[in-house]
Amino acid sequence: MEIAMDLETTSLEYWQNKYPEKFAPEDIIFGRIHRGDTIFIGSACAEPQYLVSGLIRYVESKPHAFFDAEIIHVRTLGVAPYTEKKFKQNFRHNSFFIGNTTRDAINTGQADYTPIHLSQLPSLFHRGLAHVDVALIQTSPPDGHGHLSLGVSLDIVKAAVENAVCVVAQVNDQMPRVHGDSFISIDDIDFLLPYNEPLLEYTPPSNMEITGKIGKNIARLVEDGDTIQVGYGSVANSILDSLSEKKHLGVHTELFGDGIAAL
Repeated sequence: MEIAMDLETTSLEYWQNKYPEKFAPEDIIFGRIHRGDTIFIGSACAEPQYLVSGLIRYVESKPHAFFDAEIIHVRTLGVAPYTEKKFKQNFRHNSFFIGNTTRDAINTGQADYTPIHLSQLPSLFHRGLAHVDVALIQTSPPDGHGHLSLGVSLDIVKAAVENAVCVVAQVNDQMPRVHGDSFISIDDIDFLLPYNEPLLEYTPPSNMEITGKIGKNIARLVEDGDTIQVGYGSVANSILDSLSEKKHLGVHTELFGDGIAAL
């Protein structure tokens, strides 16, 4: 009987029956957004693509639903339609990390960039210096205790969730359940929208000729036994590729990327 109960409580249908108000239609979910609200979007490979698309669909169908909403996030790998000119009355994007899909908007003044260390962002949320009205995130399905995992991109997401007024989770069975400090309770989520889709993947740039030359030039400055600090991106990975012959290197960095793992 205990095993049967565990199987029952791990089904999404069980939680839909227990909390029907959390599984609301999209119009009700996005209707919680008001003028001037700050919307946080989950990061990188865990970006809730369906929620972002749903937000845009809602604004396209109700263009006067809200204005001047600020959208914040770190690296985005998906599309960023909220930076398009046609939505300039509805959204203003403020990026903590400039990605390929937001760079043009920032360079042309259609979006903003706030330079800050990634490690400082959780404190910004906890101290109330950055306010989050609505957090759009992506999670694994809930377990038998109603715990959902934030999956592959934890970074600043948990801090944003803990301080958001309203939390909306896209529940995706393709999001892996990652152990550690990645869990949130279904009680702390206002709305859940089940939608399964492949996660975004980071693909390194194919044209590495210029960055390869940069990497080789910088690698000549590094001696065996040096301690290095390395950022994120194609240039950083090219530098690391060029350090493959070095020995006894130390690393002091806030980001542990693929290039360091290979090194």
